[in-house]
Amino acid sequence: MTTMNFDKEIDTRGLNCPLPILRAKKALADIDSGQILKVTATDPGSVRDFAAFAKQTGHPLVGSAETGQEFVFFLKKR
Repeated sequence: MTTMNFDKEIDTRGLNCPLPILRAKKALADIDSGQILKVTATDPGSVRDFAAFAKQTGHPLVGSAETGQEFVFFLKKR
């Protein structure tokens, strides 16, 4: 698993699109610019969704990992 420092973590395992993105958007609103949000998801579509979300919102996707059926994303708040 990726070992990256992060400031806030949310668990969206078991949730399907668009809930992981909506939860991430809400969590990003609660942290300061430059901080890192870690998101754990199980929806295979989340890989594509988080890449698109990062591009559309300007919050860089600074890391991601896949372990079995889990996907981990690290977003940096702009």
